[in-house]
Amino acid sequence: MSEMLQAADEAAALEQLHELGCTDGLPVVVPTAERVARMVLASGQDADMVLGEMGPGRGTATVEKVAAAAVMAGCLPDYMPLVMAAVKAVIDPVFDLTEMQSTTHCTAPLIIVNGPARHTCGPVASGFGALGPGHRANASIGRALRLAMINIGGARPGASDMALLGHPGKFTYCLAEDEEHSPFSPLHVALGFQADDSVVTVIGAESPHSVLYSGDADDPLDAENLLAQLAAGLANLATNNAILTGGYGVVVLNPEHAEILHKANMNREAVAQRLWELCHLPKDQLMRYGAKFAGWVDNDDSGEQHYRAFPSPGHLLILMAGGSGLYSMVMPTWSAGAHRNSPVSVQVDTDQFCEIPT
Repeated sequence: MSEMLQAADEAAALEQLHELGCTDGLPVVVPTAERVARMVLASGQDADMVLGEMGPGRGTATVEKVAAAAVMAGCLPDYMPLVMAAVKAVIDPVFDLTEMQSTTHCTAPLIIVNGPARHTCGPVASGFGALGPGHRANASIGRALRLAMINIGGARPGASDMALLGHPGKFTYCLAEDEEHSPFSPLHVALGFQADDSVVTVIGAESPHSVLYSGDADDPLDAENLLAQLAAGLANLATNNAILTGGYGVVVLNPEHAEILHKANMNREAVAQRLWELCHLPKDQLMRYGAKFAGWVDNDDSGEQHYRAFPSPGHLLILMAGGSGLYSMVMPTWSAGAHRNSPVSVQVDTDQFCEIPT
């Protein structure tokens, strides 16, 4: 069972949570026993069921503790299956959570939601401003994961969370893919799931980098020019992707940009392939700007003048979201850790979910 705290009233309880370092710096909903029990009930699981161990503090993530984080974040009970899936993703050893929490890089878990749960456990926004304010599910689901990482994993700034500056996604970082309007197959299908599966994919990522491109349907190189802009954002020589290599990248196409690529008869695989090719970078520039991290170039006797920022096209996660217009987003990543900052996808379990009567 979780430790029970005592306070005279809710205002005093909130101040106590702040003083104990149990918040993200913003006000939270006080996790009373009744509120947490209601969230546990929504999960359909026993309160003491163990989901796994959460680094860096190696705290045990139980359903009850995750429910407490969800309450504090302001989640509705409907969101609980997505919160649990996100927690399961980051505690998967492949996610390298402990290492990611300890790095000085500005990385935060980006939650991508696919499948029917976007609507049944939300709605999770995928359109205008999906990564911004005004969307309760997006904001509170991402925040619940962060509060779990603080209170279960023990990640606190300057002690065990060593990001030099961090970024606002460390408060919350969650969106859904706009599957209904995308010309491409959904991300989770590309990752091997069925179209009617509900899936949460989590990857440690930098904040979104804006990519500006104005389409020109009369230009035969329209799609190629767009891809070149996206590649410049993904793997410019200021990113870990370009210096450390070996990691993943995220591309969030807005509907207009997705349609440009679709009209060029490019499917998701073709887009990933060409982006990967465009992220082959000159070795001489790497040695000029990142030689301290790229000693392997000196031992490369292949004769090639370029190197790969990403190991394969499959290391690029591509989805469509947002409003239509000039701007798409790319998220470079940390590209380190034992598993090179790998994303983890978890199928959302809604079979056990218990609807809470209003």
